[in-house]
Amino acid sequence: MGLRDRLEQDRTGQRRDMAQGVAQWRTRLLEEVDLDEMAALDVPQRRARLEKVTDHIISREGPVLSARERAALIRRVVDEALGLGVLEPLLADSGITEIMVNGPDDIYVERGGRVHRIESTFASEEQLYQTIDRIVAQVNRRVDESSPMVDARLPSGERVNVIIPPLSLTGPVLTIRRFPRAFTIDDLVQLGSVDASAGVLLAEFVKARLNVVISGGTGTGKTTMLNALSAFVPAWERVVTIEDSAELRLQQDHVISLESRPPNIEGSGQVTIRDLVRNALRMRPDRIIVGEVRGPETVDMLQAMNTGHEGSMVTVHANSADDAIYRLQTLASMSEVKLPFETIRDQINSAIDVIVHLNRGADGSRRIGEIAVVASRRQEAFKLQAVYRFEPDPLKADRIVRGRIRRSALPENLQRRLFGAGLETPEPFRAGDPPSTFQGAP
Repeated sequence: MGLRDRLEQDRTGQRRDMAQGVAQWRTRLLEEVDLDEMAALDVPQRRARLEKVTDHIISREGPVLSARERAALIRRVVDEALGLGVLEPLLADSGITEIMVNGPDDIYVERGGRVHRIESTFASEEQLYQTIDRIVAQVNRRVDESSPMVDARLPSGERVNVIIPPLSLTGPVLTIRRFPRAFTIDDLVQLGSVDASAGVLLAEFVKARLNVVISGGTGTGKTTMLNALSAFVPAWERVVTIEDSAELRLQQDHVISLESRPPNIEGSGQVTIRDLVRNALRMRPDRIIVGEVRGPETVDMLQAMNTGHEGSMVTVHANSADDAIYRLQTLASMSEVKLPFETIRDQINSAIDVIVHLNRGADGSRRIGEIAVVASRRQEAFKLQAVYRFEPDPLKADRIVRGRIRRSALPENLQRRLFGAGLETPEPFRAGDPPSTFQGAP
């Protein structure tokens, strides 16, 4: 065994000893207090009370510790008793966007688009299962061999996925997705996700009631972009949002938020995205916003866009704008009503105006890779016209993504739609102007 392996083994042993010590003091704490009796107190009051009791117990029975070690131990013990143990400080860290627990000994977090491993561990697999049970119990769900996969949501809004053996061969796996604050288009311009002229163009697309599809891979910022664009929906319009897990934070007054529901323990009571889309059509919406289409609800959404609900928006998983339009065709074909591909293509050509595709760079940066207009009509073969594209340069040693933005003029029919809505096409996208480029990347 090499030196590095021995050091890693020593660190693993120290982490496990620490976790076991926390479990021991948590047991002593729960012997002296009744959490049910403290239910009337708010969370800060309960935490203060438990920290005081834990301090007395450690003073009476514990080892001699420095002030820093003592405070850290008390915090860990109370986290275990009151919250989600080692996950509590991670949930309190606003810079963390994803928490990934791969068994009791491996915890990874995503920060700033990069994933790295942290030192904290669970004392045992049993402790990890207890934390998982505590999470899913909040939404009246359970995890066992008969139901080894669960999606849930914490009271604070984080989305949780759990998968356990026999489906997971690495032990219980817990993934918690954090939702960052709602970003505006101006924020995204400052972060380098889009340039200012394209931000104006996207805002005008929404104001002019164009139907927009936001595409991209996992973690590219589709929901963030959808939320930013929704800010340009006029306040007097009635908007219905439909999601698997409520992530959107629209600021308008007249917003109806709908959330799908998985089947209960007995396997009944499921409400799908498609059920909600169909119901939304009976609610007199001006616009429908779907967090993600991934199945037969795509047909219903396309029909809604074609029947008076212009200005609607959806997201879809795809690797490019071109891939997105074909993926919509595939998803729509999954309906129990078997439609010819030609009919679905007609629906897509008539319904979709713009595809905004997002990329995630090697350095963790998220940006708009392409804004493409659907230029095909009726039963023509799909044809996309890119009006904005980020062209990356080859990666250098620092692995920072750099490149240039290429813009071109909007088709005349879209410029007429903007003009008819009382809006002016941003200068780089006007017909007659030569294609423009912008060197550099934020």
